[in-house]
Amino acid sequence: MIKTIQKWEFIDEFDGQYANNFTYEGKQALFEHLEQFEDDTDEQIELDVVALCCDYTEYNDLKELQENYNNIESMDDLRDNTQVIEIDGTDRFIIQDF
Repeated sequence: MIKTIQKWEFIDEFDGQYANNFTYEGKQALFEHLEQFEDDTDEQIELDVVALCCDYTEYNDLKELQENYNNIESMDDLRDNTQVIEIDGTDRFIIQDF
């Protein structure tokens, strides 16, 4: 059983204990990324907020990411290792943890 949701409903799903896992802009970018994935693969995704919070992390900049991944030297290096979801108008980005 699949339910289609809008961006605001997706963002609301993160209320409560998961509210601070991503910024508001990060949640928007993640929603758009997942929607694009569905369109590209013709595969529907089941919304699982806990799994998303475990699989993806938002960073303020490359320096912050390097505190967790000291082998990453540049954004190109990062893109070679995982999915990078850029957050428009900021230096922030979300990665699929690896």
